[in-house]
Amino acid sequence: MPIPAAATPAEGTPAYFESLFAASDDPWQFRSRWYETRKRALTLACLPAARFASAYEPGCANGELAAALAERCDRLLASDGAAGAVTAARARLADQAHVSVVQAWVPQDWPDGRFDLIVVSELGYYLDPAALDTLAQRARASLAPGGTVLACHWRPPIGGCVMAGDEVQRRLGDALGLPRLMEVTDADLRLEVWCDDTRSVAAREGLR
Repeated sequence: MPIPAAATPAEGTPAYFESLFAASDDPWQFRSRWYETRKRALTLACLPAARFASAYEPGCANGELAAALAERCDRLLASDGAAGAVTAARARLADQAHVSVVQAWVPQDWPDGRFDLIVVSELGYYLDPAALDTLAQRARASLAPGGTVLACHWRPPIGGCVMAGDEVQRRLGDALGLPRLMEVTDADLRLEVWCDDTRSVAAREGLR
């Protein structure tokens, strides 16, 4: 995602994220930017199933994507490390009884449980390569049989971050070790879906 002009992405520390949410409950303008609205629509459209039993979104920020995912999930766990983000996400999702929002820094605070959908959006470049590999390994270990991982990242370089979006996506795919169902790439973003159920959407509905 484009970084706010006043931010210092090289920091990428808990204090950095807390300062963003102290200044605004929508520091990346998730609610107002067409880029963000379009990205959420692409994310939902690329999911290979209409509904999921149990989903997890780490790094949920203020909960805008989680609110969209909630419409497709029986249960959704969303987390963020920044207390300000958790407060904003809980307010955004207060009317969704099937959604839980917790404070957690990933990968070290990865939750227990099994998920048939894990969404990693605009998170990976804030981790160093080893931590990103650990996140992918923990995601894979907590994925239910036939479960789906979707990841989407901003492609242009971000000052102060070790990896840009293409490298994040490549490392995630390598560490997950799952077949890739699809990829959407443009000048701004790269989105990929991985799942060990390689059937197409039409095949899942018995149309092929």
